[in-house]
Amino acid sequence: MTTTTLAVLVPLLPFLGAAAGLFLGRAAPGFVRPLALLPTLAALALAITVAVHQGGGRAIDAATRLTPTGSVPVDLALHIDGFAALVAVLVTLVATCVQIYSTAYLRDDPRYASYAALVSLFTAAMLLVVYSGDLMVLLVGWEVMGICSYFLVGHYWETPEARAASLKAFLVTKLGDVPFLFGLFALAADAGTFRITGILDAVATGGLDHPTLVALLLIAGVAGKSAQFPLHTWLPDAMAGPTPVSALIHAATMVAAGVYFVARLLPVFATSAAAMTVLAVLAAVTMVGSALAALAQDDIKRVLAYSTVGQLGYMTGALAVGDRGAAVFHLLSHGAFKALLFLGAGVVIHAAGTNSLAAMSRTGGLAKRIPDAYWTMTIALLALAAIPPFAGFFSKEAVLVAAEHTALGDSATSSAGAGWTVLIAGLLTALLTAAYAVRLWLLAFHGRGPAAPDHGKQPLAMSGVLWLLAVPSLALGLTVGELAGWFDVHALTPTVTTAVLGTGVAVVGAVMTYGAWRALRHRAGGDIPLGAVAAHPDADPATSEEEAIASHEAVYGSVASAYDPGDPGRLLLGPLHRHAVTGFHLDALYRTLFVRPVLAAAELVRFLDREVVDTYVRGAGALPRLLGLAVRRSQTGNVQTYLGALLAGSVVLAIAAVLVAAGA
Repeated sequence: MTTTTLAVLVPLLPFLGAAAGLFLGRAAPGFVRPLALLPTLAALALAITVAVHQGGGRAIDAATRLTPTGSVPVDLALHIDGFAALVAVLVTLVATCVQIYSTAYLRDDPRYASYAALVSLFTAAMLLVVYSGDLMVLLVGWEVMGICSYFLVGHYWETPEARAASLKAFLVTKLGDVPFLFGLFALAADAGTFRITGILDAVATGGLDHPTLVALLLIAGVAGKSAQFPLHTWLPDAMAGPTPVSALIHAATMVAAGVYFVARLLPVFATSAAAMTVLAVLAAVTMVGSALAALAQDDIKRVLAYSTVGQLGYMTGALAVGDRGAAVFHLLSHGAFKALLFLGAGVVIHAAGTNSLAAMSRTGGLAKRIPDAYWTMTIALLALAAIPPFAGFFSKEAVLVAAEHTALGDSATSSAGAGWTVLIAGLLTALLTAAYAVRLWLLAFHGRGPAAPDHGKQPLAMSGVLWLLAVPSLALGLTVGELAGWFDVHALTPTVTTAVLGTGVAVVGAVMTYGAWRALRHRAGGDIPLGAVAAHPDADPATSEEEAIASHEAVYGSVASAYDPGDPGRLLLGPLHRHAVTGFHLDALYRTLFVRPVLAAAELVRFLDREVVDTYVRGAGALPRLLGLAVRRSQTGNVQTYLGALLAGSVVLAIAAVLVAAGA
């Protein structure tokens, strides 16, 4: 079997598994779990095989004409280079872990069949984006992911939080997709093809007539899909979905698609200095703002969600300074440790019976009860904080090194200003990232107070997956010397300057957070009430999570915050805390600028339709109705009345005829 055939099967198998799961879910429930696991596991094996065959060498290209369009043709094409091969392995690995984990996490869920099928479809769509060599085919996978995220985020549709989050995710990403679609058409019009190889050839020969316009339109779509400022607000709210879905979206699909798309077409963006500057500014604002917001969140999953936004900012920053190797390297390492963090958070929520860090900080013995989650999440948080020798250290340093080179004028694609912007924001974000990572670890695992209800030992399907993901979270960075060949870029190894600066600020952030926690812990003691804990020891983890999400706002008045004097984030942020916890009021700003005017316009249209247009319609129908009523009253059924009316009419006509004749 050829490598091309194997590559075709990688997205095809999860798609077939999704179709079979949807059709057989009710008729043959015993096949649901095998249909969820086996196609994804087989896709993982095939993706690894394709990566081995590709070997970081020459790209694998294959195409067949999908349909004649009369102008720019659309081809069913594959383009598999080192980037695509490794990202496909990440996608299938995380998807396999999510499917295995979900068999235990949603074991009693009545909608598990549709859930598993949608996860498989989600996986297939992302793999289509990764392997596609034609932008129109890539767009199909891009949009299918949006539909899948709508259904999966809204899986707990009984709760208003899940319904609102799924709708928000769909609408915000579609807002970015509109200019993205125009950008694709403009790019194809300039290049004369939708094929990625053809577009890159056109860029190399100066064949793009409107590079800045095309790049800015595409950046809008990437900002929506990859949750970059100002279209990032959907991602924290999407935590209302099941935890395995959060892991899939944040680690290997959806948000990774935008970064991967820019890495694929980086030469297109590099032709416009303005676009690269915009990308750098967006990355800097996204990094710092999301890290500040993460330091203020109470929901453990919202902390991780804002963390994802910030880490995506690192990747965007690497692209803004022209280093796609550093961006994809961080995408790979982040995918491993972020999937581990989310799946570990699901175990924590199940064991504690709450998603509130304030409540967990008043719960004792959690680390001893779930040692697998404790130790693996510790590894992942160290990777997130970029502490050597964990994977996050090497990938984050690759980004900082790229920014340093650009800042010193060593880049031909980006300005020194863009380099300094990314470098300074990256170092500040490194400090804040270590701070919120340590805060999460301390509040979740080192609380004091009564123990939460015992849920028993976590299933092997959940704990085993955590240890599997811990391996790349710990060891992926050690492969940094080999990855440069796959990415066809310069060495990704850290330099002394950025390593000392990056690690130094991370240590400062960790020490400051620990000191604040110790001071507040001693001052607050154990007198703070526990808060809301909605735990069912005999229920599956998904039930505990659903009730935890539903109860948080009811108890604390917000899905994001909870009053806790022992929270070190409050001390570190000071007066900025109340702004950071709301995401700096962007949702309120959007409601004022966009939602309320649109709703007011809709209300005006409704009024005009019902009170003005319908009035004329009702009036047009009233006159015939009145005439009909008059005619109906004359139809009495009495023969004498009819004869009398006929005689009277005849007399009137005779008189009229006489008068006319006399006048003549």
